[in-house]
Amino acid sequence: MVTPRPARRTDKGSFRWFAALRLALLAALSAVLPGASAQGAPASDHVVVVVFDGMRPDFVRPQYCPNLYSLATNGVFFRRNHCAYISTTVVNGTVLATGTHPRQNGILANSDFREELNSETSVASEVLDTVRRADRISGGKYVAVDTVAELIQAAGHYTYLAGTKSVTLLHDRFRRRDDTEAHRKSVTLGRGLSLPRGATDPMVTANEGRAFPSTDTTPNIAADTWTTKALIHGLWTNGVPKYSLLWLSDPDKTQHARGVGAPESLAAIEASDKNLGEVIKVLDRAGIRDKTDVLVVSDHGFSSVPRGGDVPGALRRAGLNAQSRLENPEPGDVVVVEFGGSALIYVIDRREDVIRTAATVLQGCDFTGVIFSRIELEGTFPLSTVNYPTNGHGPDLVVAMRWTDDANEFGAPGQMLATSGTRGTGAHGSLSRFEMNNTLVAAGPSFKRGFVSNTPSGNIDVAPTILHVLGINRPDWMDGRVLREALAGQGGPALEVRERKLEASREIGFLRWNQYLRILEVEGVSYFSEGNGSLRLRAPDVVESK
Repeated sequence: MVTPRPARRTDKGSFRWFAALRLALLAALSAVLPGASAQGAPASDHVVVVVFDGMRPDFVRPQYCPNLYSLATNGVFFRRNHCAYISTTVVNGTVLATGTHPRQNGILANSDFREELNSETSVASEVLDTVRRADRISGGKYVAVDTVAELIQAAGHYTYLAGTKSVTLLHDRFRRRDDTEAHRKSVTLGRGLSLPRGATDPMVTANEGRAFPSTDTTPNIAADTWTTKALIHGLWTNGVPKYSLLWLSDPDKTQHARGVGAPESLAAIEASDKNLGEVIKVLDRAGIRDKTDVLVVSDHGFSSVPRGGDVPGALRRAGLNAQSRLENPEPGDVVVVEFGGSALIYVIDRREDVIRTAATVLQGCDFTGVIFSRIELEGTFPLSTVNYPTNGHGPDLVVAMRWTDDANEFGAPGQMLATSGTRGTGAHGSLSRFEMNNTLVAAGPSFKRGFVSNTPSGNIDVAPTILHVLGINRPDWMDGRVLREALAGQGGPALEVRERKLEASREIGFLRWNQYLRILEVEGVSYFSEGNGSLRLRAPDVVESK
C-alpha cells in the first residue's frame, strides 16, 4: 500500500490531512475487500469466461487465433499458468467452478469408480444421471462445495452457463432452487441439455430452429457454433448477466483424433477463435465491452501419442484380476479406470497386499511416469501430494503416464505414452509440462493492459479472481488465490516464488525406479509444473538377489 504524503499544515491543512487519510484508507480497503477499487466499487459489471478445451499456450499465435492473441496482447497473458492434476476436463472443470482441489470438491476424474453408483465399473462423472443420483445419495454434496455460479446467484445475480460438453452441468446442477429472481433466471446448458428444461426454446430459435448436433466432427464446428449462438443470440437477448460461461469443445475434440499441430487441429483452434470473436462483437454492440472482463482459459494442455501403455494388461500378467469392468467382483480384484495420461487403480476391499503388488508391477513398466498411493509405499508419493483424498471413495493408486519432450510429425513438442493410445492421436491427463501448462488470458477493466505475467498461476485461482473483480465475497474455503499481480492499479514488488522438487525411488532387483514432481508455490498456493519417472539398471556391484 502506498500512503499519500501528509499535506503541509496551512489554513486548509486539516482538510488536506483528512483527504490524504481518506485516500489511504480507500487504498487499504481495495487490497482487502473483494472487488474493491480505489472508489470502493468493482471495475467490472460482467465477467465472461470462454473455455478453449485443450488449448496449449504455445499455440496462442496471430496466425491461428487472432482474436485470442489480441486479447492476450492487450490484456494479461499468464505465461506460467497450470491446470490441476489429473489434467483432464472434468477435474479442471470442477476446479474452475469451485476454486478447490479434488480433495475438497470430491470430483476426482472424468470417470470414477463409486460402488454406491455401480459396483462393477466406473461411471462418467459429469453426465446428468450420475450427477442426480450422486446428489441424492450425498444430500446435494456430489460437488462438495458451492460453485462460482451458485455463489453469484446467492449474491442476487443470475448466471448463464453454456457448454458443448456436459462438464458445464457441474457448474450449476440446480440441486436447490430458492424462489428468487436470480435462481429463476439462471440457465445451464450442457451438450444441448438445458436446466431448466424449458429454457431450450430461445437457444433453438437462435440456431434457426436446429437442435444441438447429435454427432461430433473434427473440427467440431457445428456443435461449438450452436452452443455459442445459444448463449449470445439466445440467452443474452434477455440481457448479459453478471457471469457467463461458454465452454467450447475444440481444439480438444480434434486434437484427440488428429494430434497436436495437425492441420485439422489448427483449423479447430481457428474455429474456436471465431466463436470468441462473435462473443466480443455482441459485447461491443451491447455497449458493455468496457465494463466486461473476458477470461479465456483451457482446462489442460495436450500431448501427442507415439504408442500406448497397457496398465490392466501389465497387472494381469502379474496374476491380478485387473479389468475395466468386473463381473461378480471379489476382494482383491482390481478396477482400472483409464484417462489417456493417467489411470486410477481401485482394489476391492482395499487389500494392501494387492496394492503393494500393483505398485511394484507399475514401477517396472516402461510407460509409468509417477505413482501416488493411498498407503505408504516405497518409491511412491502420497495421494495427498496432488490434493487427492486418502479416504472415502478415492482410488488406492494413481499412475501418471511417462512423457518426453520429443516432437511429433507436425513439429509440436511433447509426447506421452497414453493408456490404450494409438500412434498419431493426442491425449492428456499426465504430469507432462505440455499438459500441465495451460492457457489463461484476461482482458477488461479489472486487468492490466499489455502485461505478461511470469508469476506462476493456476486454474485454481480463476474462481476467487472472478468473485474478486465482481465485488462478491470469496469464501475462506477456496484453495486458490486472487491473481492480484494481474489486476489494474496493482504494483509493488514481484511475488515470491518457491520451487520444490520431490523425489522417490526404489530398488527392484537389478533395476532402480525413480520418480519426481516439481512444485511451484506462490502465496501458499501450490502448482504442479511437471512430474515423470525412469527405470534404469542399478550399478553391478550393488545388485542383490530378492
